[in-house]
Amino acid sequence: MANIKPFKGLRPEKKYASKIASPPYDVISSKEARKYVKNNPISFLHVVKPEIDLPENTDIYSDAVYQKGKGNLNMLVEKGYLKRDKNPSFYIYRQKMGDHVQTGVVAAASCKEYKKNTIKKHELTRKDKEIDRAKHIETLNANTGPVFLTYRANKEIDDVIKKLTNRKPEYDFTSEDGIQHTLFVISDPDEVSLIIGNFRKINTLYIADGHHRSAAAVRVMEKIKKKDKNYSPDKEYNYFLSVIFPHNQVYVMDYNRVVKDLNGNSETEFIKKLSKIFQISEFNESRPYKPGRKGEFGMYLDGKWYRIIIKNEYITDDPVESLDASILQNNVLAPILGIENPRTDNRIDFIGGIRGLSELEKLVNSKGYKVAFALYPTSLEDLLSVADAGKIMPPKSTWFEPKLRSGLVIHELS
Repeated sequence: MANIKPFKGLRPEKKYASKIASPPYDVISSKEARKYVKNNPISFLHVVKPEIDLPENTDIYSDAVYQKGKGNLNMLVEKGYLKRDKNPSFYIYRQKMGDHVQTGVVAAASCKEYKKNTIKKHELTRKDKEIDRAKHIETLNANTGPVFLTYRANKEIDDVIKKLTNRKPEYDFTSEDGIQHTLFVISDPDEVSLIIGNFRKINTLYIADGHHRSAAAVRVMEKIKKKDKNYSPDKEYNYFLSVIFPHNQVYVMDYNRVVKDLNGNSETEFIKKLSKIFQISEFNESRPYKPGRKGEFGMYLDGKWYRIIIKNEYITDDPVESLDASILQNNVLAPILGIENPRTDNRIDFIGGIRGLSELEKLVNSKGYKVAFALYPTSLEDLLSVADAGKIMPPKSTWFEPKLRSGLVIHELS
């Protein structure tokens, strides 16, 4: 049973929504963020990446950074850019990117269900990143960035969402990247109850994106709970900010790899070793090779694109080992290129599909990298299967688009 909770959201006054809403903290560098906010003092990046308002050599994990974020959030409230809703509400958030549309419910999700694994994970988290997000949440007393959750699509919920969005939205704007963002506020008690009741029929929620944000929220919950002499399970710190989408609306893009060297192999030696495991053919068209199915990869090496396909004897039914990211890691990156731990090895980088395959060519042609691999996108069904099996996906297996904007709705802990 998915136990989701309405809450009194802190959110922009309507006329400021498009200027406040910002990319999430983890898809933009501090340098890029400084440039992004140059002419926008109310961008929410001042809250989620507050180091941009401090000297460039500032340690981004210093207390000064978290305190600056708190000050910036308070400023937005005090000057009237953000307001608190008077009634507990859900919010329906629709994004349109080209022909793709996804519509989800903004809700407070349960830390207890995360711990019980009825909100399922598919990635490992790093302790340092958990601590960073936990400090941010605790200092600001708020979840400022939503966790992207999904569930197996349900027609009854689809019908409810369709009904509740047949009205004038609170916000409707297009961001600088061409993505349309539309938000509906659902505060009528009967409509709130309708959403709660329908989600109670959902057995499992899944984290699509935001493992560190959710893990950090649980850390903060446990810390506050120990000190709270008047504990109640209904208190807001027991929940974290989420947007929950049906799985058949979620768009996963490819997540590609570039490697700096061939681990001492010549191009000829490398191709020879690959050919033991893959069928290899040159792609002679004047465009990058984009894989068309699982088990198939594009490879850019020495100015040429290749199509490489895993041989049948290396295919497995295991939900993790059958993923293309695993096939590449287990058969190429580790045994041939010597990259045992892609999380920590600085010889490999990961390129989100939103940047296109031409970015792989650019990186290799610049001589900073030697070889690039284009992967077929991981499917949502694969992700759900891995999570249901209680297993962990390889790092950088999924790239979700469009990204959820931060600052449209904030969940305060008290």
